[in-house]
Amino acid sequence: MDTVFITGHRNPDTDSIISAMAYAALKNALGGRQYKAARLGQVSDETQIVLDRFGFQPPQLISDVRTQVRDLDYDTPPTLSPTATISRGWQMMQADKISALPVANEDGTLYGMLSAGDVADYDMTSVRNPRIQNMPVYNMLSVLEGQILNEGSEMWEEVSGEVTIALPAGREHLLFSSPDTIVVCGDQPDMIRRALELQVSCVLVCQAEVSQELLELAKSTCIISTPYDPYRAVRLIHHAQPISSICKTEDMVCFHLDDYIDDVQDTVLESRFRSYPILDENERVVGTLSRFHLLRPRRKRVILMDHNERAQSVAGLEQAEILEIVDHHRLADIETKNPIYVRNEPVGSTTTIVGGMYQEKGLMPTAKMAGLMAAAIVSDTVMFKSPTCTQRDIDMANRMARIANVSLEELGKAIFSATSGEDKSVEAMLRTDYKEFHIAGHDLAVSQITCMDSQRLLDRKEEFLTVMRAIRKDRHFNTVVLMITDVLLEGTQLLFVGDEETIRQAFNIKTEENCAFLPHIMSRKKQVIPMLSALWG
Repeated sequence: MDTVFITGHRNPDTDSIISAMAYAALKNALGGRQYKAARLGQVSDETQIVLDRFGFQPPQLISDVRTQVRDLDYDTPPTLSPTATISRGWQMMQADKISALPVANEDGTLYGMLSAGDVADYDMTSVRNPRIQNMPVYNMLSVLEGQILNEGSEMWEEVSGEVTIALPAGREHLLFSSPDTIVVCGDQPDMIRRALELQVSCVLVCQAEVSQELLELAKSTCIISTPYDPYRAVRLIHHAQPISSICKTEDMVCFHLDDYIDDVQDTVLESRFRSYPILDENERVVGTLSRFHLLRPRRKRVILMDHNERAQSVAGLEQAEILEIVDHHRLADIETKNPIYVRNEPVGSTTTIVGGMYQEKGLMPTAKMAGLMAAAIVSDTVMFKSPTCTQRDIDMANRMARIANVSLEELGKAIFSATSGEDKSVEAMLRTDYKEFHIAGHDLAVSQITCMDSQRLLDRKEEFLTVMRAIRKDRHFNTVVLMITDVLLEGTQLLFVGDEETIRQAFNIKTEENCAFLPHIMSRKKQVIPMLSALWG
């Protein structure tokens, strides 16, 4: 069963990560069992404190949901050993109705590829050149269903020579006259004797017995009996060669499970192979890929939490199948090919919505999960002081706190004391809760740090401004803004670079050295972005 990834937005905050975890737990509890929470960035100090407190590991980090080779319905044929016979390889291709098989070493790594074309080329070549070299006797016995008639049969490991059928003619017209020969004959004692006198490499006796007298003459010649007629025996001898002698081992094109099909398609178009080996992360063969596998690839399935904007979502989203969106932000630009379930509610935290879904389904989260959910609501509503906060957020946070037997006030202090700014780089703090916006032809970035002592961060003001200027230059943005939201002051220290006049007009303030205090401004999405959007029209 394919995994459905439930993911929050890039540069995830606590609400983004925990709402995904809580929703995955709910979905799996309802019987799906294939839902998995994921994150699109590093876990902040705040989020890590919450996860550690309730005994959770961060969700899996993913960076791309483009279709990969592992998402395709590729073939999984059996692999062959390089020592296996050509006959065995052909039988397997016929049985599975495929035109190529991977050849693997003992450790499963790729040795080469055997195709029906390789067998056909070898067959045509053997007609003109009937010589075989260093043929393992074991292979001959296997393919011919043969038996060594000599005493001390273990002394023959391999044979070489030109394969010749002994014709029923006079001795002077014999077709073989060299010891470097493999003679194929029937019930022809004179021919067998002649071959033994010449000390040929091997005599293959078809559907006949060999007298004890002749066997005693075979001092240096391997005598093998087979139930097949001479014509079939000759063909089968050549098919007893190891696959390693004809399979392709150089200039092979192979793919790995993690390769993206965009890249695979380009490579396939530039090559002419019918089948390509697929390798895992340890270079072991796991299957084969053909062109038709690329026609209708399976797409990864995702559920978007706490966002509905392509720029905030995972890379490669256009190749994925979006199943649901659960969010509390404004509607943005996500497009889908099919109708999907969308739940967007004007509350302060996406986790509040998920908590309501637990209630609707008649389920209760575990005490530890409830603790996570309470912390997420407290975080996203800034301890219920954000203008985005609703009574539903307060009620849900209190309900989760009762289930988890925790204090919301204590949670709040632990959460908002996490960002001291003393042991982290300003760039790391700036990127923790960082979002980009494109509004009416204006490009800007807004980062937010929520804390209980903004002065500690303001002491590093010039460091922040330096990084912000670099971001503005690199991204060609009009403006870059940093909100240092102080829970105790119930306001935001606003740092900015770029369009200073826009900042003044939007917030009706006087700025001083790229900084201003905005009382009662706590929310990026409900206060800062709407003000800028209104100004830009």
